[in-house]
Order: sequence, then structure tokens, then C-alpha cells
Amino acid sequence: MCGRYAATKDTATLMLEFDAVDGTEGQAPQADYNIAPTKDVTTVVERFPRDADGTVLEDESPVRSLRVMRWGFVPFWAKDPSVGNRMINTRAETASEKPAFRKALSRRRCLIPADGWFEWKAVEGGTGRRAPKEPYFITTHDGSSLALAGLWETWRDPKADPDTPPLITCSVITTQAVGRLADIHERMPLALPRQRWANWLDPARTDVVDLLTPPEVDWADDELELRPVSTRVNNVRNNGPELVEPARPEATELDTALFDLPDPQ
Repeated sequence: MCGRYAATKDTATLMLEFDAVDGTEGQAPQADYNIAPTKDVTTVVERFPRDADGTVLEDESPVRSLRVMRWGFVPFWAKDPSVGNRMINTRAETASEKPAFRKALSRRRCLIPADGWFEWKAVEGGTGRRAPKEPYFITTHDGSSLALAGLWETWRDPKADPDTPPLITCSVITTQAVGRLADIHERMPLALPRQRWANWLDPARTDVVDLLTPPEVDWADDELELRPVSTRVNNVRNNGPELVEPARPEATELDTALFDLPDPQ
């Protein structure tokens, strides 16, 4: 699953890294080392331009841009946006079948830039939901951004004024963990190597079931660092670069405050 991640790069850096224009309208979130569900996050989308009347111009080249969304997927037909609090992840194996995600998978895919994500490994001998777990930060060796596959959706409050801006939300797609990652947890975000970005974002492509496969084992094992970190990350109120630094040997006391994560999808 993916319940926390870090994203600290500014808009200018992400524009260069993802070859995108800035569509955040000055609302891009600040550096965050402990992103939790319901926070605003920066995403990457690719859409066909529209004319002055709002008609989609499919004969023109699509535009890749950075957009701000809230983490926690709210289907367009939802009566209450609070449903997004439980829909932070989308399972790759069932995304094409679930009514909540099926249309978004066909037409509204995104990439979610991340410095890395956090995962918790059960400590040997522990049992139950409250058993001790050791946090890891999964990141790239070279400091480049990870691109987590995601879905997004637009929700409008039927009771609100028609001019009220819609709520734009997203979900992180998860898949079976591969390689050394499986030693920490059986699930992982669908992290896409750069050569898979274009196909995933392509707005002309509606059948993407074949793109929901886990990354290659060699890529995951070669490119990703599995870094034990301090249990301070367990508390969503904690934030700062110390959360992604290698754990000190003496940092053994588990901070379990506010560590109840939503159930994975």
C-alpha cells in the first residue's frame, strides 16, 4: 500500500524533470516530508487543449502539465466527498473492474512525483495490528523523482453554487511488491520507470490494462534504496528532512501516535 510519502521539489524543478508546464496556478504545496491522505499534492497530467468554447481539440498535440489535487479519490457520483478519505489507493489488479475507478483509468490518469514513499515492516515476533513495525523510506539512489501511477477525478457538490470550483482528487495505484521490496511489504505503489511515463499519460489511449504490471525486478532492485528511518515518521504531525535520513541505531522507541492509516484498497 501507500499511506505516506515525501515530495520536496519545487515547481520549477518538477517542470524540468517531467517536461511539463506549470498548471498549479500558484497553489503548489510546499516541501513536505510526511504527506498523508487528504493533503494537497502536485501531480502530472497530459490533456488535449480546448478551444474558447471548451471543445477538446484532439487533432492538436496534448499538453503535459503540473496540477494540484487532493489525495483521496472522490468518484464523480459520490454524494459526500468524505468517501475520499478511504480511497487513497487503487489496486492495479481490480482498477478496471471497480465502478469507482473504471472510467478514471480509461480517461484520467496521472503521475504523482515523489522523493520516495514510506513503508512499514513488521518486526519479527510481533503480532496484531498494534505490533511494532520498522519504517523504511524507499527512494532512488540518484535523487531523481519517483513517478507513482495515479488516477484522478473531478467532483462537484450538487448543492453548491454552479460557479464553485470543483474538487479534484487523486489516488495512488498499488501493485504486488517486487524484488527486495517484497521483504518489507507485500504491496507497493506502481512506480513507473521513465520509459513508461508517456504511455501512461497519453490521453488518446483508453485501454491501459497492460500498463498496470509491476515494474521490472531488476529496475526496482537496481534503482531503489530501501532506507530504515526513524519512527518519528509514524506521527503525521512530524515533518522535516530528519524523517528521511537513515535511522540512528539508538532510535528504537516506536512513536505510534496518530499511526492509524486508512485501509488499503
